[in-house]
Amino acid sequence: MAVVQAHDENQAVTEIADADALFGYLTPAMLRAAHKLRWTQSPTASMEKYLYPELVQSPVIVTNMRGIFSDVIADHVFGFILCFAKNFHTYIRQQTAGIWHALGREANELPGYGGPGEVHPSDHAALTLADCTLGVVGLGGIGAETARRGLAFGMNVLGLDPKTDAPDGVTLLRPERLNELLADSDFVVIAAPHTPETYKLINRERLGRMKRTAYLINVGRGAIVDLADLTASLQAGEIAGAGLDVFETEPLPTGHPLWTMSNVIITPHTAAASPRIAERHLETLLDNLRRFAAGQPLRNVVDKARWC
Repeated sequence: MAVVQAHDENQAVTEIADADALFGYLTPAMLRAAHKLRWTQSPTASMEKYLYPELVQSPVIVTNMRGIFSDVIADHVFGFILCFAKNFHTYIRQQTAGIWHALGREANELPGYGGPGEVHPSDHAALTLADCTLGVVGLGGIGAETARRGLAFGMNVLGLDPKTDAPDGVTLLRPERLNELLADSDFVVIAAPHTPETYKLINRERLGRMKRTAYLINVGRGAIVDLADLTASLQAGEIAGAGLDVFETEPLPTGHPLWTMSNVIITPHTAAASPRIAERHLETLLDNLRRFAAGQPLRNVVDKARWC
C-alpha cells in the first residue's frame, strides 16, 4: 500500500487520480479528479461542512470521527449543569468583586438554619439534581453518555432520538414529542448533529415551551439553536439561563448581548478538549484502514443524505 501526503489542493488533485482512499477533506476539485476513490475518512465528527451535493450523490463511502468525544463532552455538560444548580456562575462573579452574599440571604449574612422542617430562602436558591428532569435531544454517543451521568445523579432522564434506543433507565421519546421534553425538563441538553432536520430546531417558539426556571445547554451544533431567538428569549426571562459551547456564529461577535448576561455561561467550542482525543482519533483511522484493506465493513459510515 502506497501512502501519499499532499501538501496542498493542487498536489492532492494530481495524486488522487488513482487513489483508493483518502484521509482529510475531499474538495469538489479532488472528487472530480478521483477515478478510483472508494472511501474517504473525515478528520471530524461534524459533516455539514464536509459534504456537498456531488459527494452526497457519488458512490464514495464517507466515515467520520463520531464517538471519540462522547465522555469528554458529557463531562462538559455536567460542568454547566452543576454550575447552574449550585449557582457557581453567580458566586464566581461575586468572588472577582470581593462580595460575600449567599443567594436568599441578606448581604454579609453568615449561614445558619431555622427550626426543624424550615426551608430557608437560601435553600430555595439551589437545585437538588435528584429533584430535576434532564432532557437530552439526540441520543448518539454524547447524548447517551450525558443521559447516563444524569441517571448517576439520580435525575429523571428523558431522551429524544429518531431511531436510537435509550440507555436503561432513560425514557425514550421520538422527535414528534420534542415539545413534551421541553416542557418537562429542568435542563435541556442539545447533543444532536446538525442535519437538515435539526437546523434551527430550537427557535423562539420552542424555547417558549420550556419552563421559565429551566436551562438550555448546547454542545451539539450552533446551527441547531437560533442565536437571535435564544438571545431574545433570555432577555425576556423566558428561560432561566443557558450554557453554550457552540454558536450559530463563531466566534461569538464582540459586543454580543450574551457576553454580559449573568445567567449565561460561555465556553469557546472547547467541550471536546482532552489529551485522550488524539489517541482515539488515530485509533479510529487505523482501525478503518485495517478494515478497508481487509474488505471488512467500515466503522462510522455516514448517512450522506442526512449528514450524520
